[in-house]
Parts: sequence; C-alpha cells; structure tokens
Amino acid sequence: MNLAGKLLVAMPGMADPRFDRSVIMVCAHSDDGAMGLIVNKPNPELSFASLLDHLNIPAAPQGRDIRVHVGGPVERGRGFVLHSADYPEQAASMGVPGGWRMTATLDILEAFACGQGPSTALLALGYSGWGPGQLEAEIGRNDWLVCDARKDLVFAEDDAGKWIASLKSMGIDPLTLSAQSGRA
Repeated sequence: MNLAGKLLVAMPGMADPRFDRSVIMVCAHSDDGAMGLIVNKPNPELSFASLLDHLNIPAAPQGRDIRVHVGGPVERGRGFVLHSADYPEQAASMGVPGGWRMTATLDILEAFACGQGPSTALLALGYSGWGPGQLEAEIGRNDWLVCDARKDLVFAEDDAGKWIASLKSMGIDPLTLSAQSGRA
C-alpha cells in the first residue's frame, strides 16, 4: 500500500491531540516510513509577511501572501511548500503523486515575495512523520481514514471545514462517526 498523494483524515477519538481533526497530505510513503503535511491547521502565531521579515526576504508591492500552516510536530522550524506542478522543478523539490510538488527551499518563498511562484500553494512549518510500518498500524487501529487528495480540499480557503469536507468526499456523515473503534 502506497499512500503518497492521498489524504489522511483523523478519526474522532484520535489519541494524539496534535492530530485532532487533522487532514494530512501524504507526500512520501515507502517501506522506510511516511511523511506528510497537515493542510487544515493554520499557524495562529505566524503570518507569511512576518516569516519573510524573519528570513530577511524583501516583499515587493505585488508580492503574494500565502497561508502558513502547522505541518506537524517534526522539525517545526523547517518550511515546506505544497504546491501545484506549474512551478519549475528545483533540486529540493519532490514530486507528489496526483500532480503535486513539495519544495523546501527559500527560492520559492522569494518567488512568492515577488508575486511569482506556483498558482496554488500552502506553506507548512514542520511535518508529520511515521517510521516503518507505523502509519499502516495506525490505519489498522482506525486512527485514520484515507481519501483522494483533491485540489479543492487541499487548498480550500476554509481550513476549519477541510476535515468535514474530506469526510463528505468519502460519503461519510461526520455525525455518524464514533470515537470508539472495533472489529466485527
């Protein structure tokens, strides 16, 4: 099972409060583990403008503003931009199945500051990571549901609504989910 390019949707009752109602884009998944970015939790303490200022990147008057998200609990000071594939591939850019890319270099932030860059993007500080077999075990425990990653879900302006929208995209009414898991 390769989940790269899919969304993980946290089940009610997620034991780890950092992932409560999270929607995570899985960017890489192999026998060595998995890596993903939470796409529905904006960073309440940091704006893109303040991040540019902190990094000494000048913003042009026509510069773009992108939302800063909490990507996960690992390496929270490191930035990752999940974006559409319409941006020139960089050395530190990785393809994500489904027509996405993830870039982790300052040049993409500089491009946004100048009003350029990919047409669709979100910035995440930190990432979510799993060791070998860990994500599969969590899915087996019913911690996560898996759904297709659609552009309208991942890049929707309404971060708070992404969890419910992801569930509804699978035909699931969130009110019917239980925090208890089990096997029949």
